[in-house]
Amino acid sequence: MPALHQPTRRERQREATYDEIVRAATELLTEGAELSLRAVASRMGMTAPALYRYVANYQELVDLVAFELDKAATQDFIKAAEKYPESDPAARLCAACVAFRRWALTRPREFALVFANPILSEESDRRELLTLSTSGHYFTDLLYQIWELYQFPYPALEELDPIVREAVLNPLIPAKAAHIEPEDRGILWIYMRSWSALYGVVTLESTGHCDPRVLESAALFRATLIDWLEPLGLGGEKERMIRLLDDELALGRTPAAP
Repeated sequence: MPALHQPTRRERQREATYDEIVRAATELLTEGAELSLRAVASRMGMTAPALYRYVANYQELVDLVAFELDKAATQDFIKAAEKYPESDPAARLCAACVAFRRWALTRPREFALVFANPILSEESDRRELLTLSTSGHYFTDLLYQIWELYQFPYPALEELDPIVREAVLNPLIPAKAAHIEPEDRGILWIYMRSWSALYGVVTLESTGHCDPRVLESAALFRATLIDWLEPLGLGGEKERMIRLLDDELALGRTPAAP
């Protein structure tokens, strides 16, 4: 067995600097301050040109910070979900969705940085990096586990619009697909549609583009999740899932965003 690579002192220092960059950027976001290379460098006690040795431009800074914030937030989603057994992925998904909403409402600038960071080019290295999204893999893995248990329906390839068919056969989204046979890739269309529903309602709430009474009560979020019970094969467990959803929402009521 080949020996494991031991990082050199230079490599350890470089990784420590990247960690410091992420900490400094997160502090700026939390404080409501401008996020820029100059601001991060100043927070770290270094010059902007020195920072360029680690991140070449503002977009690289955003990508680095967004990836690390997503990874850290996903650990919170996992922790919230693991109160339910592995044999109950529906309950785990419900808890993770509520934790996702809570993160977006309590850390709106972090949420915006992670999920409002456009990837314009289909071929870019940035797309390869950002489709490794930790949260995207976690949520779609739970959806696949739900499908394994409940066998919810998904469209056959020939039923899909040609553009959608191409997208599910060659996905450019943060979802594991290698284990799904090409003829079964219609399930990725369920991934995309359910994610758009969750992301859409949470974005409206996090940015304040929502009636504050509806936001405070979580009524729109709650209705959106309930609407997806039937498509995910959970209609027979509607009462249990609604009770579980209400319990999760009650755990951490978040006041309306200013």
